[in-house]
Amino acid sequence: MLTSRLLRSRTGSAAVAGAATVLLAGAGLLAATPAQAAPRPCPGAGPGDPARCAQVTGIDPGSALVMRMAPNYGSTPVARWGNGQWLEVNCWTTGDPDADGHGYRYWMKVSTGSSSGYVNDWYLDTGGPGTWKPLIHQC
Repeated sequence: MLTSRLLRSRTGSAAVAGAATVLLAGAGLLAATPAQAAPRPCPGAGPGDPARCAQVTGIDPGSALVMRMAPNYGSTPVARWGNGQWLEVNCWTTGDPDADGHGYRYWMKVSTGSSSGYVNDWYLDTGGPGTWKPLIHQC
């Protein structure tokens, strides 16, 4: 069967692009961004468990996300968390803008087995207000 050079070229390009995507994904280079993520069932949650969790992300190496008593940076620190830490998201509110100057004012009241407090949502992989507002109630 005869195929045109254009068809062979497109087929070859698609195969190369597909292989590159598989290799990059396998290497962990195509990770979900906060805009692609959303609060999801917490690790170890049983069927029907309504708890929603998110992971800490975007924290500089050697630094930590500080959980605070209230949604502002002058509030008493409660705990510190690094990238990848799972936090249960209880509700959302507004407060001080994020520490990196983006002007993002949404804060999540979060908890772990040992502590609870507020963190700026900029540093969680929740996907932003359009994604989490239908899932998480306002405090």
